[in-house]
Amino acid sequence: MAKAKKEAKKQTLVIVESPAKATTIEKYLGPGYTVKASMGHLIDLPKSRMAINIEDNFQPEYITVRGRAKLLKELQKDAKKSTNVLLASDNDREGEAIAWHLNNALKDKTDADIKRIVFNEITPVAIKEAVKHPGTIDESKVNAQKARRVLDRLVGYNLSPLLWKKVKNGLSAGRVQSVALRLICEREEEVEHFIPDEYWTLEADFSKGKSTFTAQLVQYKGAKVDLKNEAAVNDIIKEIENSECKVSDVKATEKTVRPKPPFTTSKMQQSAANRLGFTSRKTMQIAQQLYEGIQMGANRVGLITYMRTDSVRIAQTALDEVRDWIGKNYPNDLPEKPIEYAVGKGAQDAHECIRPTYTSYTPDSVKEYLTRDQLRLYTLIWEKFVSCQMGNAKTRTTSIDITAGDALFRTSASKLVEKGFYNVIKLLSSKEEVTGSIPALKKDEVLDSAHKFYPEQHFTQGPARYTDASIVRTLEEKGIGRPSTYAPIISVLLDRYYVQRSNKQLVPTQLGKMICKILVEAFPDVINEHFTADVENKLDDVEQDKIVWNNFIGSFYKPFKSRVDEVDANQESVKGFLDEETDKTCEKCGKPMLKKLGRFGFFLACSGFPECHNTKSIPLAKCPVKGCDGEIVERKTKGRGKSFFGCTNYPKCSFISHFKPLENQYCPKCGWFLVEKFDKKNGNYKSCINPDCDYLHSAEDAAEKLPEA
Repeated sequence: MAKAKKEAKKQTLVIVESPAKATTIEKYLGPGYTVKASMGHLIDLPKSRMAINIEDNFQPEYITVRGRAKLLKELQKDAKKSTNVLLASDNDREGEAIAWHLNNALKDKTDADIKRIVFNEITPVAIKEAVKHPGTIDESKVNAQKARRVLDRLVGYNLSPLLWKKVKNGLSAGRVQSVALRLICEREEEVEHFIPDEYWTLEADFSKGKSTFTAQLVQYKGAKVDLKNEAAVNDIIKEIENSECKVSDVKATEKTVRPKPPFTTSKMQQSAANRLGFTSRKTMQIAQQLYEGIQMGANRVGLITYMRTDSVRIAQTALDEVRDWIGKNYPNDLPEKPIEYAVGKGAQDAHECIRPTYTSYTPDSVKEYLTRDQLRLYTLIWEKFVSCQMGNAKTRTTSIDITAGDALFRTSASKLVEKGFYNVIKLLSSKEEVTGSIPALKKDEVLDSAHKFYPEQHFTQGPARYTDASIVRTLEEKGIGRPSTYAPIISVLLDRYYVQRSNKQLVPTQLGKMICKILVEAFPDVINEHFTADVENKLDDVEQDKIVWNNFIGSFYKPFKSRVDEVDANQESVKGFLDEETDKTCEKCGKPMLKKLGRFGFFLACSGFPECHNTKSIPLAKCPVKGCDGEIVERKTKGRGKSFFGCTNYPKCSFISHFKPLENQYCPKCGWFLVEKFDKKNGNYKSCINPDCDYLHSAEDAAEKLPEA
């Protein structure tokens, strides 16, 4: 009886990272368990100094995070009252480091047995199983996190002061985000230097009875079509407009379409960006909510597995469940054996793929409990996972060649002949799988003459700027960063105003370009993708206990610090350039205006500061309106603050452009300024702002007519 009474008093403290997770897990574990949240790191490096003891083999100098001392004391009190403490932070390097710091902070304050537990999903079965099998902290994983933090400190806290001294106070640089910035800046150079070439395409309508369909010109006089201008198109039309039209070939090909692997973090971010228009940060925030638990009636349920992973591995229990669901709902599309996907080279494989915790929780069955964005992301994850274990789909493409004189036109249509895994695909479906329809035609069949032609002008597209999806894909392909860092890398560049979003594209600012130029020229061996990828491999080696973290840091730091000192001594400061004198005078006090660089780019400021606070936008181009001597500057609308570009002589001159002038680039035909435009069909392209000029744009382009001077 006494023993039973003693057992009843046992109390287990479980410490997780977030309150939402704590609420969900406490409901699963019931009496005898108290679940508290550490709110992330309680002990970390201070922000005010480097805090790396270089003389003592690069040991970090940890402190209690400012504002977290009260929470740490509360956890120490809870631990003192408990018999057991289970550290349940996330199962990755950061989570392991949090558990390690908590263990060190609690072990001298309690007699409780402190253990580490890990899980990949927040479900009753997974949590109870983890509690039954507690383990110890993985010191090698902690060392890998420690090495990354120390390395980032050494780089950031050496490069940032250098930027303050040589460029501008308050700037910062980082090991990984500086490489991402370099990629974005190099792509921008390609965009800026690209000169589009004009070309034309020609389509025509053909008829068989009452059926009409459109085909595109693909060959002329036996050669591939290369139409440079409208005259070349019109010449062909004149040659063939009354020619006999005959079906010269009919081909039908079938293609097997295999399902794709379940989501990794990178692929989820890319898919959410392309399909839903989500930023990487938004995707991860919503995924975190789905992982930590959603209130569904009386129960709180974690709907997806851990969302930071580079593995496509699937647990056997999940495979059994999804195959059971497919067998009941789509028995004809259930493969004989589970489909296995190869884990990518360099993948950590510590976690499974991102998948629903329960296949039976279909998007329709949970939609009443989710916000619109939560439902859309959950639907992507559910569809991707269930479809990855279903049978192949099959498409049939019919291609028809039509001869008209010396011209060969071609049209094609595709349709699904076996749906396979597409049975569960809705939000993820691709329009490319099913395209158009054409009447049943036979070879040598004569058609009505081509009765309508559609010549269309195009311009070759330059390289596309990076988007959230494409930069994440590039970072993953080049081995830069890890699943947990993709979204923060983009966020840091945006928050520091080194990069801005335009039409969902990532565009470097003047400040970003300048910082990139200085860093790349001064530290080409550090600010490059190969070094960054090599660091990730070294961190993996530390985690696998193959190398000692201090030795790895030591081999990097000495030559790096030597280069920092060399650049500090020899690099010419550009601060003088940033405060460049102009020929403009302040209309308020008469003193010269200076060109300065702020966090939103360049602007004009009075040299009489602080006595005079006058600032103005930098002129981007000369106003094209005849007789106006004004300049074009950026303005913002009231309310949402959307940018547009107008004349400094407003309201006398009412010229407005919704497209940003390209710096010092004017039309060689009419002299008006050039702008950069974007549309889904043509991507980014340069255009003259003059609607009556045909330079690099068509007459129906959406440029505004200008007011009369």
